[in-house]
Amino acid sequence: MMKIKTGDTVKVIAGKDKDKEGKVLAVKDGKVLVEGVAMVTKHTKPSAANQQGGIVNKESYIDISNVMYLHKGKPTRVGFKMDGDKKVRVAKATGEVID
Repeated sequence: MMKIKTGDTVKVIAGKDKDKEGKVLAVKDGKVLVEGVAMVTKHTKPSAANQQGGIVNKESYIDISNVMYLHKGKPTRVGFKMDGDKKVRVAKATGEVID
């Protein structure tokens, strides 16, 4: 079970985009794709989807260790605890259940 999931709001804590916040678009192999963070320019050939081709700006993956979960606007670490038979994520700063 991952500590950060798709749809979470996170804050970047390291790298060139430090202090930026955004929504997680995807999580893959210990990396996250965050909306508006780690923008790269990609040169694309014309295709059926993009007939013009050219230079496209898009997000790239950053390491999951470089982001922190935002709970009520404050960055916090994420832990787990058992809620009956269910394993739930918990904000370490407040002790509140996230989901």
